[in-house]
Amino acid sequence: MSDIKQQILRVVIGKAPPDRLDKALAREVPEAAALSRSRLARMITEGAVSRDGTVIHDLKARVYEGEAYQITLEPARPVETKAENIPLRVLWEDDDLIVIDKPAGMVVHPAPGSPQGTLVNALLHHFGGALSGIGGEARPGIVHRIDKDTTGLLVIAKSDRAHHGLAKQFEQHSVHRHYLAVVYGAPDAGDPRLRGTRGVSFEGGNVLKVTSQLARHKTDRQRQAVLFEGGRHAITRARLVESYGTPPVAALMDCWLETGRTHQIRVHLAHAGHGLIGDQTYGGRRKLPAKALGEAALEAVANFPRQALHAATLGFNHPVTGEDLSFTSPLPTDMAALLMALGRS
Repeated sequence: MSDIKQQILRVVIGKAPPDRLDKALAREVPEAAALSRSRLARMITEGAVSRDGTVIHDLKARVYEGEAYQITLEPARPVETKAENIPLRVLWEDDDLIVIDKPAGMVVHPAPGSPQGTLVNALLHHFGGALSGIGGEARPGIVHRIDKDTTGLLVIAKSDRAHHGLAKQFEQHSVHRHYLAVVYGAPDAGDPRLRGTRGVSFEGGNVLKVTSQLARHKTDRQRQAVLFEGGRHAITRARLVESYGTPPVAALMDCWLETGRTHQIRVHLAHAGHGLIGDQTYGGRRKLPAKALGEAALEAVANFPRQALHAATLGFNHPVTGEDLSFTSPLPTDMAALLMALGRS
């Protein structure tokens, strides 16, 4: 992002772009900008998109690799979201940013299905107007997101300078993020099935690597789909921490992101055949062999109410002071209980 006062977002078209401007911009804009394709389409027709000083109004305009577009963002509007007195676990706060530990069940920002009880509602109560509002969206301070039923660490921008600085770090993939996930099975470099799965490979130390494009599913708009043409580039790595059962039927994985796409860990591990326990969208409900685990463990797996995913570590460079910051969140009680049940088998 360029000068804060002008609110100009510069977007460069990557390789093999979609065949029309609105689709190409939707693929290339950083997630931190919070610009959906429908909003981008509106902005194009309203004259907010230009190339080489020429405003482009045609949604279907042809685009080419290497072209640079400028998107003029609206000044932030006062949000209509209601402030709510919802408790927050704050790990860090200064004049520019906040780090919180989000519980399961909390949506990050209001949406048609979740107008209340969100993180934004809570932030407005606790911090009022002391939050950045870049882009005009009703998402003050939100630089990145984790899913409703994923627990763990989030950084929130209080100032516009922090928002820009953090967004740049996320865009450059320099933010250090590790997630703990409990999955079905245990990935192994010697597994011929995994070796034959497109987009799946292994690096040294038995590190699973999944590389693909991700885009909204054609028929279910709530899901992401793995593609190998179009969509947004995504890379996930995961390392086995501990396996459970003989042979292994579940595992604790340490996952980290080279990119940060919607549902990325969930959909990538499911693509590799190791979906998250409790993930109704991608993981499914697998019937585990009774001999592999004890009765208590089988019951704990079958009844786990959400995707077993926790944003455990978050590290970044303070966008204003330059200080290196690192935060750790312990496993929430439900995931700890699940691992305890699995470990007793």
